[in-house]
Amino acid sequence: MKALVYLLCALLACNAHAYAQPGWHTLFDGKTLNGWKRLAGTAEYKVEKGSIVGTTVINSGNTFLVTEKEFGDFILELDVKADDTTSNSGIQLRSHYDPNGHEGRGLVYGYQFEIDPSSRKWSGGIYDEGRRDWLYPGSLNENAQHAFKPGQYNHVKVECIGHEIKTWLNNIPVAYVVDTMDAKGFIGLQVHGIGSNEKLAGEKVYFKNIRIKTTSLESTPFPPGIYVLNNIPNSLDRYEKESGWKLLFDGKTSNGWRGAYKSGFPEKGWQVKDGILTVLASQGKEGGVGGDIVTLGEYSAFDLSFQFKLTPGANSGVKYFVTLSEHNTGSAIGLEYQILDDSLHPDAKLGREGDRTLASLYDLIRANKQKRFIHLIGEWNTGRIIVYPNNHVEHYLNGLKVLEYDRGSKAYRDLVAVSKYKTWKNFGEAKEGHILLQDHGNEVSFRSIKIRPLK
Repeated sequence: MKALVYLLCALLACNAHAYAQPGWHTLFDGKTLNGWKRLAGTAEYKVEKGSIVGTTVINSGNTFLVTEKEFGDFILELDVKADDTTSNSGIQLRSHYDPNGHEGRGLVYGYQFEIDPSSRKWSGGIYDEGRRDWLYPGSLNENAQHAFKPGQYNHVKVECIGHEIKTWLNNIPVAYVVDTMDAKGFIGLQVHGIGSNEKLAGEKVYFKNIRIKTTSLESTPFPPGIYVLNNIPNSLDRYEKESGWKLLFDGKTSNGWRGAYKSGFPEKGWQVKDGILTVLASQGKEGGVGGDIVTLGEYSAFDLSFQFKLTPGANSGVKYFVTLSEHNTGSAIGLEYQILDDSLHPDAKLGREGDRTLASLYDLIRANKQKRFIHLIGEWNTGRIIVYPNNHVEHYLNGLKVLEYDRGSKAYRDLVAVSKYKTWKNFGEAKEGHILLQDHGNEVSFRSIKIRPLK
């Protein structure tokens, strides 16, 4: 019995020592809610057995228990438990409060570390509460989607240093965001609203061992290969450069691009201005005035990321494995990530089963999109194309995977056989090719075009 007591005392002492390391400060004393205040909804927060416990109530929006202090750069650690897979919660970072928001009910907004015990498994992703929606869905890092363990305490770590936000869950790196929206704000704990669903009332989420460090901060390195959502236009941070990413557009010049079937960059039809590469409108004619542009380099396996902005009714595309060997009129031939205003452009209703809509593999595979992940016309969207060395291909839109296929497989060739590309021998199966931005005669803008070769 004495041995057991000694062991428990040693464990408690070790834990106390860990949370009393130099530079660290506790945000929760384990007994009271001193230093915290409730905002927005009416969910309950209590202290039970050394944990802050939030409990859902009906007819309330999201409810937050937030720090009375604001923090800029910091490293935050805590332990979180969600008992039920139908629950949802989060941890606010550098966040703010608008008492007039939500029609006077109050609005908390800012970065949020997602706690998602559901089958979606997006815990550790970064959400922009009350503002831009998802920044870094958990699907961007599939290797981390099983890190959260429902029904037990999970260790959370967040680094907010400068423009970088990085997250870990049970020591597994999850999300990496570079963003300039907020430099400081409060930290908060969320009880998600459940509307009038009485079956979800009484669900609990637990928080304990909450500590923060704000001085002598050192960034913890991520392992290579994790995608970075970099919202600073036309830039790469050190981690991206070390991971092999390169900018295809420097934000200032047309360097690295030329016209398809031309020796130089088009003299008309394209514009580089204010960090944006824009194809100008020319009455919606395929080939436009300037024509398509292609990279000087050719690529085989790669991870390509780009931001694009549509004007009403616009049509364009990002093509890959473009060889220019066809010497056809109009747009050059290649696999195409469709860029389209689905609501106004007639092409959205053509093809088969929606395979000409936004983010689709044009005329071959429809993109399975969620409406909430499509940004409005005039806003920036992020597209992504991954071609693995084994020829498996994935399309993403704003962080969500919308389709995948295997280049050269029987299923792929069967699709080509019933498409507009059936006349082109071995369509889309070249070993390597150029990246192409399409001129379809409508104004469409591009920026933050970056690529990482894969081996």
